[in-house]
Amino acid sequence: MTTDVNQELFAQRRAAIGSGNVTRRDDGTWGYADKKEVFGKEGLDMTTGQAALYSSVPAWHSLGNIVPGGITDIDKVMELGGIAFDVDAVPAEYLIDGVHRTVPDTFVNVRSDTGAAIGVVGKRYERIQNRTGFEFLQDLTANYDVPWESAGALRDGRKTFVSMLLPETVHIEAVDDRFVLFIVALNSHDGSSSMQVVVTPWRIVCANTERFALADAAARWGVRHTKNVGDRLAEARRTLGLTLDYVEQFKNDEEALAQQTLYIDEFNSFLVDHLWTPADSDASPQAITRMNNRRDKLNALRDEPRNFPGTAYGAERTITEFLDHPNRLSGKNAEQATRVIEGADDEKKSQAHARLMTLVNR
Repeated sequence: MTTDVNQELFAQRRAAIGSGNVTRRDDGTWGYADKKEVFGKEGLDMTTGQAALYSSVPAWHSLGNIVPGGITDIDKVMELGGIAFDVDAVPAEYLIDGVHRTVPDTFVNVRSDTGAAIGVVGKRYERIQNRTGFEFLQDLTANYDVPWESAGALRDGRKTFVSMLLPETVHIEAVDDRFVLFIVALNSHDGSSSMQVVVTPWRIVCANTERFALADAAARWGVRHTKNVGDRLAEARRTLGLTLDYVEQFKNDEEALAQQTLYIDEFNSFLVDHLWTPADSDASPQAITRMNNRRDKLNALRDEPRNFPGTAYGAERTITEFLDHPNRLSGKNAEQATRVIEGADDEKKSQAHARLMTLVNR
């Protein structure tokens, strides 16, 4: 795997996350413009009267607590991110005919700060406190001086997240394109999932998350919850190994796609119509309009020079940019930003990646 570990470039990458597009200057350096961000107003926890978000860069919706450059103090980050609360379990009860009754082996997860119920779970459910996500990422990097990129709560605190920017850049040499790497810990207090780690290659030219499953590697996996420090460190090493495996395969796949031709007239028939089934001739006018609008947007993105038209690599960039497109992160579609964090479109991205890799492997 080819990566850059240059501290000046690391600082530039950090700036890129806050300021959006990156363009290459004549002298070979990189410059940035056009601010974008990934946190959605609609999904952020607002139950305390403030947006539960800490970020090291300005968020596009002007909410949250911004600390330019980031900070390393875990307790301060938890406070600013609105996740400095524990989750307690209380027996699930109900009132009928004036009598309080208890549901056997069932508990309500309750926030320690507001007393709000955020999930109903069984007796085997093991709570993972928010602090665990920070400790785990620190164990993973073995570096307690790396600034935290972001932390926050979603959906009234039912889900929380923390993220860290890794000091490497993946360079796709065939097209001279670059990705920064984030590690994100996602925790769930409503019983919907275990704590998970997500590795996200982030294309700084468009601020898109290239998060999809590969043939032999996953972009997301569960974390085994252990209380023993030695076991916890072993789990961190396991996760770091999975991360590096993913990043190496990601680079190899993208290099192959960058060298694979996909003619523009094949883009719709081979890829778009595979991902979104075309409307039938007897479909409603609204369905046909939606199909045509989607195809128009996709083709406009496909033709952008930054998306390397005519290549399988560019086709994949087009799909991921469409799914993460900034115009979808505004107004009534602010919820899309939370979809990015939670990976709601990961399956569609994985389908596109797998489809395009068949061109390389045939």
